[in-house]
Amino acid sequence: MTTPNVTIDKEIDARGSHCPGPMMELIRGIKSVPLGSVVAVLSSDPGSAKDIPIWVQKAGHEFIGAFPEQGFTRFVVRKVR
Repeated sequence: MTTPNVTIDKEIDARGSHCPGPMMELIRGIKSVPLGSVVAVLSSDPGSAKDIPIWVQKAGHEFIGAFPEQGFTRFVVRKVR
């Protein structure tokens, strides 16, 4: 995994789900963890590359990054509010 030195508290596998599925899974995941937690969502949907960072910014969380893997991208977000 090529993510920075960050501990992922919850990982959601949304591969195979189409837009807006991965983002909805991320929203549910963020709601289910305490403040300061890091959530990663795995998405094979190309639309997530645009949708997830925009939602994270609007929601006021910290977008740690999008990390390409083999056939999918790992989006990593810290819950800050």
